[in-house]
Amino acid sequence: MRPLLALLGVVFCSAQTALLNPTFKEGELGSQPPGWIVPPFSANAGYKVKITDQCHKPGARCGEITFWGAAAPNQAFGNLMQMLDGALYRGKRVRYRAWVRVESPTSARAQLWLRADLPNKRLGFFDNMESRPIVDREWKQYEIVADIEPDTERIALGVMHFGLQSISFAEPSIEILGDAKVAPAEPPRPLSGQGLRNLVAFARLTGYVRHFYPGDEARSVNWDLFAINGVRAVEEAQNSAALLPLLQQLFRPVAPQVQIFLTKLPPPLAVRRTSRMMSWKHTGYGAGNRGPYKSELVVEDAPENGLLPKPYEADLGVGLRCRIPLALPESRRSIPDPTSYLTSPFVHRASDRPVRLAGVILAWNTFQHFYPYFDVVKTDWPAALEDALRAAAADPNEAAYSRTLRKLVAALKDGHGGAFGPGVNQFIAPMILEWVEARIVVTHVADAQQWNISPGDTVLAINGKPAAQALAETETLVSGATPQWVRITALRRVTEGAQADAITFEVERYSDPSARSNISLRRISPAQIKEPRPDKIKEIDPGIWYLNLDEISDQDWKDTLPKLENAKGMVLDMRGYPGRLSPSFLQNLHDKPMTSAQWHVPVFLAPDRTRVEWTRGGEWNLQPAAPFLRAKKAFLIDGRAISYAESCLGIVEHYKLGELVGTPTAGTNGNVNPIRIPGGYQISWTGMKVLKHDGSRHHGVGILPTVPVTRTRSGIAEGRDEILEKAVLLLR
Repeated sequence: MRPLLALLGVVFCSAQTALLNPTFKEGELGSQPPGWIVPPFSANAGYKVKITDQCHKPGARCGEITFWGAAAPNQAFGNLMQMLDGALYRGKRVRYRAWVRVESPTSARAQLWLRADLPNKRLGFFDNMESRPIVDREWKQYEIVADIEPDTERIALGVMHFGLQSISFAEPSIEILGDAKVAPAEPPRPLSGQGLRNLVAFARLTGYVRHFYPGDEARSVNWDLFAINGVRAVEEAQNSAALLPLLQQLFRPVAPQVQIFLTKLPPPLAVRRTSRMMSWKHTGYGAGNRGPYKSELVVEDAPENGLLPKPYEADLGVGLRCRIPLALPESRRSIPDPTSYLTSPFVHRASDRPVRLAGVILAWNTFQHFYPYFDVVKTDWPAALEDALRAAAADPNEAAYSRTLRKLVAALKDGHGGAFGPGVNQFIAPMILEWVEARIVVTHVADAQQWNISPGDTVLAINGKPAAQALAETETLVSGATPQWVRITALRRVTEGAQADAITFEVERYSDPSARSNISLRRISPAQIKEPRPDKIKEIDPGIWYLNLDEISDQDWKDTLPKLENAKGMVLDMRGYPGRLSPSFLQNLHDKPMTSAQWHVPVFLAPDRTRVEWTRGGEWNLQPAAPFLRAKKAFLIDGRAISYAESCLGIVEHYKLGELVGTPTAGTNGNVNPIRIPGGYQISWTGMKVLKHDGSRHHGVGILPTVPVTRTRSGIAEGRDEILEKAVLLLR
């Protein structure tokens, strides 16, 4: 269960100006449509695309995406896409439209997506309908309106398919609506003490109204634009008396039943009686069909006396309080489609100070009301809001703002937590670093001969800064439930930067500790460097088979079963994420039924997590399958094993399917729930709570090894995999 930061990576291919084969008339029925791309990750996961004439109107053709596998791998999805040359669309507002239907909303959803690729692989506009997925069985037309950056190189667009049932896609088009409208940017400047207090009050009130006020008016608000304008309106208020009418003026049109007042309580609104009332029910948090998460306005019978429940009262700071009705009489007003409000009149960039402040406010509120692990992580979340607002106000550029968002999310202590968007450069030095024997050690180099650096060498300084200091500073920007996940992630990010920028190191040679070298390296894409491991399926010792679960697919597993039936030992490498393998492989490892750990989705009925119910469900029920593999088993684990990997390993741990060899896992599990904030940023986080089979904590604990093994500098220098060696020794 990892974040779907879907399609952030660039698919390189030749790009045309207009869509190819938009009517699907080219190509034979039943064949893959010419001109359209099905990325390898989609095809490998079991999704196939064909032309069909079962379309939205007679005589038309469309593309159909169908899952043909046995069980969809975790986080897998189908994708049909094209790449367009960005030259025609630079600085323009465009509309991408298509007709879509899904076969079954209970087991499938679709999402249109559009992405602008900027120079140096930077991300521009990006929308994948994450907050408004398509689940309708009837043909309907959907759209994305985008303001395209003036330096856009390519535009990628298409449709994604999640789930088992088919989706259909017809008449895609992209048209220019006019020039993009870019808001003027306010330069950075520090927040005053009163300005900070004003923004905190505005932030709290915005969260209460956006997420829990059930009135009709609030449901048709563009909250991004509301937050940006609100920041501009309230910051300069000189005191509480001046702030009060500003807040009342802002919120009266969107929440007329909300009361805002100075500390002295005003009389409550007149008692209202009703037979039916409406209120918000947040199952996790999310709009539409997003896995287990759904936010919905529910209508139900009022209490027997017909009186609405007591409003929620809260302190806003600066001597102000608010009273929020959590239920209102049922309304029969027709509310506009909220998707029509998603596009603001301007392109909002993080170079604009109010956009940065609004992004912090919107993100902070999501976690304030819906993050399920505050009882475990014990962070000072109100202080995190103040710190982030101070930083965002003065951030000089998008890169600095990206660090502010990462630091905010780091306070959640959530291994799924991250911030992605403009200013985030994910190119890294051409090496893999690990923390070994209390130092930063090079474990692998993409081209050791070219870069004159070897496994086992110690990094002493990075860009002139002591390596330990650089690592510690990077760790403050990493969200993680355990120290091992924070360190592993920081060791990757400590060398992040723009591809064009060189990075320098001072290195101590393992072969001669007295020798120090200064080297300058060119950054590469993380995909260009890979830890050396044996072939993904290999008999590495007589009768002992090695399987790299990060690499193998369901079909690989099925094809290898005859060999594994006669094995005396199996090494299953789970130092990472088995993205191509469904949990069905576990059915061959035990002769009795098994279930996964406990999955609990929170149901939030009031602000500030003051009324939370928990719904348990969705867990795997795995029946034994032939052949039963009786060989002794050893599972290799470390801090990189997170989420779906830990779902699998939790079963291994509980049912004692084999030895767990290595170091503790990341300690983070549960479906990821990404959100988007102004400026083009996406933030990922965990939206549900996972407990071990016995009900004990998993978050911040993880899966612990039964046979602890750590690497040594000498073993790294000799090219040995000491964790794998220990596993083989156990199986012998």
